[in-house]
Amino acid sequence: MVQDAYIYTGVRTPFGKIGGALAGQRPDDLAALTISAIVDRAPGLDFDGTAENLGEVIFGNANGAGEENRNVARMAWLLAGGPVSVPATTVNRLCGSSLDAAISGARQVALGETDLVLVGGVESMSRAPWVLPKTERPYPLMNMELVNSSLGWRLTNKNMPPQWTVSLGEATEQLREKYGITRQRQDEFAAVSHRAAADAWAAGRYQNLTVAVPGVELSRDETIRDGTTPETLSGLKTVFRREQGTVTAGNASPMSDGASAAWIGSAHAEQTLGIAPQARLAGWAAAANEPQYFGYAPVEATNRALARAGITWSDVGAVEINEAFAAQSLACLDAWGFGNELDPDIVNAWGGALAIGHPLGASGTRVLATLAARMQASETRWGVATLCIGVGQGLAVVLENAS
Repeated sequence: MVQDAYIYTGVRTPFGKIGGALAGQRPDDLAALTISAIVDRAPGLDFDGTAENLGEVIFGNANGAGEENRNVARMAWLLAGGPVSVPATTVNRLCGSSLDAAISGARQVALGETDLVLVGGVESMSRAPWVLPKTERPYPLMNMELVNSSLGWRLTNKNMPPQWTVSLGEATEQLREKYGITRQRQDEFAAVSHRAAADAWAAGRYQNLTVAVPGVELSRDETIRDGTTPETLSGLKTVFRREQGTVTAGNASPMSDGASAAWIGSAHAEQTLGIAPQARLAGWAAAANEPQYFGYAPVEATNRALARAGITWSDVGAVEINEAFAAQSLACLDAWGFGNELDPDIVNAWGGALAIGHPLGASGTRVLATLAARMQASETRWGVATLCIGVGQGLAVVLENAS
């Protein structure tokens, strides 16, 4: 590497539930809002002159078939009023898209291509379009079926092995069977997530990490449920298996809408932005396994990232794992040794996606920026941000506190 890459600050919208407070907001507008907000958090930056300092805008998005207009990074940058000479690209690694955007930006910085990259992600699962595939022959006489593009497999290739193309929920049921994750543990984990998220919002932890959406009454993440307990969650019906199932709406992350953004830059970017870096991106990695066990892929991805950073789990003081499902999060944490030699209290201390929500393209930057903020607040040296990704992938980043 030519130089180190740092995260300077991050911001996101409060996340809205599908069909909820943010359903009326276009995804490109949400992304543009976070771009404007992250620019406002850089007092040294001349927005009109960013073309001289900003190498690229990189956003993650898992859909792209609707109002994102394929390259939502470019659309959002222009909507935010950015100079037309700044290039922008959109990356898609499903749930890990915006963490992939951050890694891509860090790679550009590390190679010396630029000193500053604006990264982020966006998803409107509410506004994801219905897709009508074209027919092989013109003027078809049969009826056509619309396909919902909000989540999961669609228009699947018939040559794909059927065990790979099960729903995310069924895949999670298979994963928890493989690793012995009980319904009780899932519900207990989910209740902790809601309590931690509610407490963090009440304590002002997210005040500097979020930006209000104009014209919308949404003072915190919409899917946090106060007073959630394992007992109330245990009464929910299972969704993907009626018989002997464990995955419910309460121990799975809610489909959501939202956007996030962050500054990734070299040490020299401090002069441009007018703010100090929060943490160094010390290592990152991707990993892959069988598609139906997608929830377990963060295990290897994180282990690789730690090795590249030159540390071990015993050095880590803060973890942000995206809680796609309680069962897959627990399977990963068990594999790493949490609850035995590692302290589970360092995991998602300000709540996780089971409470906060999971707008696919925006979640990666959320976990990364939250991790950096937590490390600053607790003066923790080392932290890990990681996500599972549909179709059997995982991503992870290791941060080292810059202060």
